[in-house]
Amino acid sequence: MRDEHGALDIVQDAMLRLTEKYSDRPQDEFPMLFQRILQNAINDYFRRHKVRSLWTTLLSSLNPVGEEDADPLETLDTRQSESPSELLEKAQVVFHVEKALESLPARQRQAFLLRYWEEMDVAETAAAMGCSEGSVKTHCSRATHAIAEYLKAKGVEL
Repeated sequence: MRDEHGALDIVQDAMLRLTEKYSDRPQDEFPMLFQRILQNAINDYFRRHKVRSLWTTLLSSLNPVGEEDADPLETLDTRQSESPSELLEKAQVVFHVEKALESLPARQRQAFLLRYWEEMDVAETAAAMGCSEGSVKTHCSRATHAIAEYLKAKGVEL
C-alpha cells in the first residue's frame, strides 16, 4: 500500500478482529491467526478498492466538470456544452445502469447501493441490512457481476 494511514487502519482492524473473535485461544496461536486475519483484511481492501474504482470511473465520467459531488443521474440533463450524441450516449448508459439495478434481487440491489452509492463500509452495510459481513460481500459481488453482464449484453463498454 502507498497510503501509510490506510495500512495502519488495516493493521488496527486486524488486531481488533483478533481480540474480538480469538481472545479465548492460546497465545501461541495468535501469530498465525493474526497473519491470516491481516492477509484477509488486505485482500478485502484491494478487492473493495478495485470495485469502487470501477464504479467511480464509470459514474465520474457522467458528472459535469467541476461538480464532484453532483449525482450523475440528476445532473445529466443540465449540461449543454456537450454534443447531442454525447448526451444521448451518457443517457443510455445511465438508463442501462438503472435497468440493471432494477433487475437485481432486492438484497443484492440493497447491498450494492449501500456500499457503492452511499459509500458505506462492509460493517455499516451489514448493520443496516441486518446480516453478516460475509453476506454483504457475497451480495455485492453477485450484484457487480450481474450488472457487468447486463451492461455487456446491452453493448455498454466501461
